[in-house]
Amino acid sequence: MTLTQHTDYQVRYQQQVDNSREFVMPFIEKKLPITRGMQILDIGCGEGGVLIPLLERGCDCVGIELDEIKSGYARELLAPFILKGQADIVNQNIYEELAIKRFQGRFDLIILKDVIEHIPDQESLIPYLRKFLKPEGNIYFGFPPWQMPHGGHQQICQNKIISMIPWLHLLPNPIYTGILRMSGESEPVIKELLEIKSTGISIERFEKIVKSSGFTISNKSFFLINPIYQYKFGVKPRKQFRLVSAIPYMRNFVTTCVYYLIKA
Repeated sequence: MTLTQHTDYQVRYQQQVDNSREFVMPFIEKKLPITRGMQILDIGCGEGGVLIPLLERGCDCVGIELDEIKSGYARELLAPFILKGQADIVNQNIYEELAIKRFQGRFDLIILKDVIEHIPDQESLIPYLRKFLKPEGNIYFGFPPWQMPHGGHQQICQNKIISMIPWLHLLPNPIYTGILRMSGESEPVIKELLEIKSTGISIERFEKIVKSSGFTISNKSFFLINPIYQYKFGVKPRKQFRLVSAIPYMRNFVTTCVYYLIKA
């Protein structure tokens, strides 16, 4: 089901701005006050909207985005801050040696909003991010647990019925692929959905990686209804029930989003 934000980059950008201002920033500031001059890195920044409230606070921000089209949109939308030298958008892979040389040890805060579930080998990624942090730097993560109803991002399907079926992505790959093909999905969409399936991450695995990487969790919040749904679907956000949040494994199936702030 194609939604407006899937085809209109300005709508996506504004949703990012609003969600960042109303939910992401307040969550981070419970443990880390955002002050003028802080150095911020947004990995997988998309159109750059998450950075706007930080830039408005006087932070110096860098957005890294692999998608050349999205990074072009970000440069357009953040142009006033880029012209002032307050923001920079880089079309680059963070694993490149050039990225390490340019940004090593620079940032007070790194942001990965709806990104980690797309990156393979999270066990290597999270400790690797330490290279870009100042001592005692922080990292914010916001992501949907893999097993949640639409954790496979099947909402990008063109077939309206398929896009709305919860937990479809949990089927074995041959069955999942067969259903997608029979419903008329294109091979590029099927490839993307299978890639997302292969990189999905659960709450338990994320926390295990954080601990084994030597980070500490300073704040976390689980949502029954993802805050971004307020802007996408007009649905009021709601935090997960405490009892459900405390039940390992099961909570992944009914929690649509988690926020974490971890500290080096």
